[in-house]
Amino acid sequence: MDSGPWRHHLLLAGGGHTHALVLRRWLMRPQLRPPATRISLISRHSTLCYSGLVPAVLAGLEPASSCRVDLRRLCALAEVAFVRADIVGLDPDTRLLKLRGRPPLAFDRLSLDVGAVTAAAPGETAVKPLEGLLAWGDRLPASEPRLRGGGASALEVALALRARGVQPRLLLRGSALHLASPAANRRAEQLLREAGIPVRRQVDATHPADLACTGGRAPAWLAEGGLPIDPASGRVLTEATLQVRDHPALFAAGDCALIVSQPRPPSGVWAVRAAPVLATNLRRSLENRSLASWRPQALALQLLGDGGVCGVPRALAIWGPFALGPHPWLWRWKRHLDHRFMASFETLRPMTPPAPAASPEAASDVPSAMGCRGCAAKLAAAPLRSALTRLAALDGSSDPPAPEDAPLLRQLEDGQRLLQSVDGFPALVADPWLNGRLTTLHACGDLWASGAAVDCAQVVVTIPRGSPRLQEELLLQTLAGVRSVLDPLGAPLLGGHTLEGRDGAGLAVILTVNGLAHQSRHWGKGPLAAGDVLVLSRPIGSGVLFAAAMAGLPCGPWLDDALAHLEREQAALVPLLAAHGCHACTDITGFGLLGHLGEMLSAAPTPPSATAPRLVVELEGGAIPAFPGALELLAEGRASSLAPANAEALPLLRRSVRWVGVEPLTPAREGLLIDPQTCGPLLAALPGARATAALRALHQAGFPEARVIARVRSEPEGHPEAEREALV
Repeated sequence: MDSGPWRHHLLLAGGGHTHALVLRRWLMRPQLRPPATRISLISRHSTLCYSGLVPAVLAGLEPASSCRVDLRRLCALAEVAFVRADIVGLDPDTRLLKLRGRPPLAFDRLSLDVGAVTAAAPGETAVKPLEGLLAWGDRLPASEPRLRGGGASALEVALALRARGVQPRLLLRGSALHLASPAANRRAEQLLREAGIPVRRQVDATHPADLACTGGRAPAWLAEGGLPIDPASGRVLTEATLQVRDHPALFAAGDCALIVSQPRPPSGVWAVRAAPVLATNLRRSLENRSLASWRPQALALQLLGDGGVCGVPRALAIWGPFALGPHPWLWRWKRHLDHRFMASFETLRPMTPPAPAASPEAASDVPSAMGCRGCAAKLAAAPLRSALTRLAALDGSSDPPAPEDAPLLRQLEDGQRLLQSVDGFPALVADPWLNGRLTTLHACGDLWASGAAVDCAQVVVTIPRGSPRLQEELLLQTLAGVRSVLDPLGAPLLGGHTLEGRDGAGLAVILTVNGLAHQSRHWGKGPLAAGDVLVLSRPIGSGVLFAAAMAGLPCGPWLDDALAHLEREQAALVPLLAAHGCHACTDITGFGLLGHLGEMLSAAPTPPSATAPRLVVELEGGAIPAFPGALELLAEGRASSLAPANAEALPLLRRSVRWVGVEPLTPAREGLLIDPQTCGPLLAALPGARATAALRALHQAGFPEARVIARVRSEPEGHPEAEREALV
């Protein structure tokens, strides 16, 4: 992402159709983008549900992915910070957007495209937001679901469910449907009769229903923030420039906004048409130039599909007082328009693609222009090891220091040991609060892997160049993310240091964390013992997921799943592992599962004698949990930029590590073993007899994907396997 220097902060609140098209416009024509401006999109969901295709998904004609625009990908391509958060309020006077569970975001300009919410009675599901509707459709609570409402959404949902083989019932408060015109109502009634959908009229508002399709209101926090609203719909009142009335720094569009001089009902058509005007005026406002006015068209075409309820899919066209159809040609037209809209996002490419290597030789020697972030930005093992070996030689030693990531600082009188670790990297995600949280969780992993509780921390934050107000905001959000981890652990943030990034350097966070471990449960990386089992606390594969996201691939839902794991602290694992006999542990980070397993194998107190039994780790490949999407991407040849260097650990698979089990060692599974992790899982060695009880305790404590992935056994020299490996 562009790292400044920035003078302004523009917030796009809500991931609606208008904002998605604004970002697409700026991506395709960067010269129209507001200059020297940090742009952030805040959305509760990482995908935008395109309303035009939702009925086809409900009918089973399209997969759920067909109606989702990947907002994470769109923001990454457009060099916009994506912030996944729930908006709960707004203070227009202090220019603060309030978020649930984290500090408010400061802005210079704010654009609102937060949609509408359908009011639902207890026990009912609301048709809006659409994400809730799709989830409801996946689980269909009743064999004959009752739909409350008589508008376009109720009609399309009812027809889609009927086409899927479900028998819905439509509940009307009045005596008739309420589409755009009497002609449209008559055609819709015909569709309902042909589909065999029963309609119950004059139903009291208290009559129970399963799905509420009764229209929507803009979120209540808009009115609570003092914005001018339409009393009937809660929509924000705007001028023709899309500026909120009496609030020149605020703009609004889509279903949450209403132009006072030219009111229009909520519709995707007007949301789409508003995008060019909004994109232009946001830039002009930041440049203190005159704004453009918009006169929306008087009528909007509606195409309502029947999902093929009578065999061949058809659609009904409504244009003001006129209605046409239903007809298969109209369905084909609707399908063409819907798929063209989605394709306009799927074919997007980055604003500034990485430059290719000059030659194959250069590609093998020079890091990729798209260097990965997070822990994948660490130095490869080979140059690190060589530098430490040469450093040791300066003092006359032939061996580098032992690979412990949380060394002992001091033995305290009460049996406690004071440990310290340092870790950090360039920002993994563009959201500074989340990045601060992830970096802190990652840094604490070395202490948790040593059996320690986090005691205190200091932090060094590099802030990109920008205006003092923007730098203050980035620092505040970062430090708040750091404290979101430390405060629940009772570990104070003692202080630290700040730097301004030069030469285009972006946000980066480094932490020094101190921890206390009782000497009875202070673990190192080893040694391992015959009879041990190795327990992995959660899935791996985050490195390739973030690499794919940086390359502009659509993997938003996969990243959501991975981040849900990475954002969880693992402090609770320490007492659980200790109670079940853990005696060696590491966290899986930049060098991947195989690289860190190699450190555990080499962490013996003394070199083994020539006659001593040799330890062999039997890796149960099929038991290694992977994040959704990781193996698919690895099978396509995707990989983190650190993975090729991590491949130096692969010879372990021909020596001390054996792949066993029914799952074959495919290239994708091999890639998973060397995939660098950020906020990675703990890999703990326990006595084999304690494995079942330990897993039960981990699952009950909220780590349901913890697995035994390996077993350690001894193999004396002269064993056939050992002789075979010697020949290899």
